[in-house]
Amino acid sequence: MIKQVPSADIKEYVKNNPKSVLIDVRTEEEWNGDGKPDGDKIGIKTHFLTIQFADGSFNNSFIEDFKKLNIEQDYQILTMCMGGVRSQAAAELLTKENYTCTNISDGFLGNGQNPGWKNSNLPQK
Repeated sequence: MIKQVPSADIKEYVKNNPKSVLIDVRTEEEWNGDGKPDGDKIGIKTHFLTIQFADGSFNNSFIEDFKKLNIEQDYQILTMCMGGVRSQAAAELLTKENYTCTNISDGFLGNGQNPGWKNSNLPQK
């Protein structure tokens, strides 16, 4: 079971889990069009690694590319996409690789229930 955390609770999460990293799994088009989270401003290193391309195809090298980031196994991995679905899939894949993951349930733009990173006034690039 992947833990879920809404964007509104991210600062508290990072404070309580200092050994955390953020993986934004959206597409390059989304990063360029909607913006990017700036986790460094709240004390969390941020990586950008697409899980699914704009044409809908899956990034078959997602796990291999993730491992190239050299993130230690004892880190908490926060996953994020636009609204929480692709990041849930990423969290499930990374959990199978023995990482501990938490999904940002409302993603960068929100999910209809919660406002998302951008609308929670969290730092952006």
